[in-house]
Amino acid sequence: MASGLLALLDDISALVKVSAASLDDVPAQVAKTTGKVSGIVIDDTAVTPKYVVGLDPSRELSIIYSIAKKSLFNKLLILSPAALLLGYFAPWAITPVLMLGGAYLCFEGYEKVHQMFSKRHDALPESEATILITPEQLEKERVAGAVRTDIILSAEIMAIAYSQVTGQPLLNQVVVMLAVAVFITVAVYGFVGLIVKADDIGVHLAHDKFNPAIQKFGRGIVKFMPHFLRFLGYIGTAAMLWVGAEIIAHGIPFTSHLLHNIENALAQIAALAWLAKALACAIAGLLVGFVVEKIVVLFKKLFGKKNATGANI
Repeated sequence: MASGLLALLDDISALVKVSAASLDDVPAQVAKTTGKVSGIVIDDTAVTPKYVVGLDPSRELSIIYSIAKKSLFNKLLILSPAALLLGYFAPWAITPVLMLGGAYLCFEGYEKVHQMFSKRHDALPESEATILITPEQLEKERVAGAVRTDIILSAEIMAIAYSQVTGQPLLNQVVVMLAVAVFITVAVYGFVGLIVKADDIGVHLAHDKFNPAIQKFGRGIVKFMPHFLRFLGYIGTAAMLWVGAEIIAHGIPFTSHLLHNIENALAQIAALAWLAKALACAIAGLLVGFVVEKIVVLFKKLFGKKNATGANI
């Protein structure tokens, strides 16, 4: 009995040591995964501030918190389990899902670029311009819109996170994905909260009770933030295009080898290699987004005609 108990304890001890050794790799895996999804994280950070523009400044942090809470809920309780289940029962579907998400990112990026150069994007339809809603309704709509955008980006983040831990023990997969979900959500929405309140911080520092140097710094923050937000929007759009196209490219052997060839050709200058790959992916992302946009328009026309025919009947 005693020897059997000792053997059991030895087995448990060995299992704990193996698990601990395996978990030692988790920080490195989280860091690697975070690097892989950095483009999407930049886009998520760049997109979110627009959802609080024009709302009550006293509600800005509450709105950001509400979006962050729903984002974390989706990552932890919906998207992570879905990725794990899909990876277990249909691992072949991971790459197509990633590529589909990449196509969506390219489409969104192309739409933003198109709006930048379109002369009509500032005009609202007459019916939309005349709709009156309460501040509470506007806040709910903004939060709902932000969550819809976030869930697409979050799904892509968690799918990429899972693709980085395939073949790892189940415990590692779960811990890494949960850690990535928490870390990215806190980082993104913490930074977004800082961005949306930066002008308030600047106004506070510009008060007469501070010395002239601090007042000047505060006024500089207020003047700088609109330019920074505009720049952040451009970076977010570029990130959407290059990340979306790179995801698609890695799902196709020919284009995946092509990207590796670009990196290898410029391997001696790492910054130039990264820039060349990002530029190639951004251009490809525009092309993919253009094609997807035409497909979407075609489907809208086809279904629109069917709906119109049904209405006439």
